[in-house]
Amino acid sequence: MVSHSTRALVTLAVIGAAVAAPSPAPAHPFGDPQTVVISLDEQQPDVVHVKWRVGGPDDLTLLGVTLGLLPKDRVKADGTVDYRYTDPGIVGASAQFADYFLQRIAVSNGTQACTGAVQQPIQALALKGATADFACASPVRSATLAVRMLTDLNPAYRTLATGPEGQRYVYEGGHDSYDWTLVGARPAGTGKNALVQLTAVIGIALALVLAAFLLVKRRRRVVPA
Repeated sequence: MVSHSTRALVTLAVIGAAVAAPSPAPAHPFGDPQTVVISLDEQQPDVVHVKWRVGGPDDLTLLGVTLGLLPKDRVKADGTVDYRYTDPGIVGASAQFADYFLQRIAVSNGTQACTGAVQQPIQALALKGATADFACASPVRSATLAVRMLTDLNPAYRTLATGPEGQRYVYEGGHDSYDWTLVGARPAGTGKNALVQLTAVIGIALALVLAAFLLVKRRRRVVPA
C-alpha cells in the first residue's frame, strides 16, 4: 500500500510537471497549490483551527465571480482572469466567502461534526489567508478534516495540508478527507514511512554511483588507434 507521504511526494512531482509543461488551457488549478494548516487550540482542547490560503490571487478573482461578488466579464472566454488588486479584499469582506469556506471545509470529531466560524475581520486574504475555528462537543485528540476548496470550480485544484509534528497530506480529487492526529502525533520522518523514503534515496544514490563507475570503466577500455 502506498503511504500518504509517498503519494504526497508523487502529487507534488505531478504539480511541478504541470507547471513546467506549456499548455494553452487556463493555468489556475496548475499554479501554486492552496495550503491548509490544522492545529488544536492551546487553551481549549475542544477547538480546532484550520487556516486556508489560496495558491494564486487570480484564483480569488475566479471565486469572486462564481460567488457573484465580481462582474462575470472578469473571466474571459479563453479562461484568462482579469485580476485586480482590490479583488481579495472584496471577497474576504463578504458573507458569501465565509459561507463558502464552511461549506467546503469541515471538521468532525469521531462521528460528531464540529461547528465552524470564520475569524473576522479577514485582512490580506491573498497573503495571509483565512482561519476558521471549529468547536467540537468534546476534547479532540484526532479529527477528520475534509477540504474541497475551489474543486467545484475545477476538480484539478489541490491543497497541501500540514498538521502537528509535521504531518502532511495532499487533498485532491477523490482524496478530500483525512484523519489528523492532534494529540500525541509522532514527529514526521520516523517509522516505516521514513525508512521507505530513506531506502529509496539510498537506492537512487547507489544507482548513480554505479552508472558513473561503468561510464569511467568504458572510457578506460577505449584505446586510441
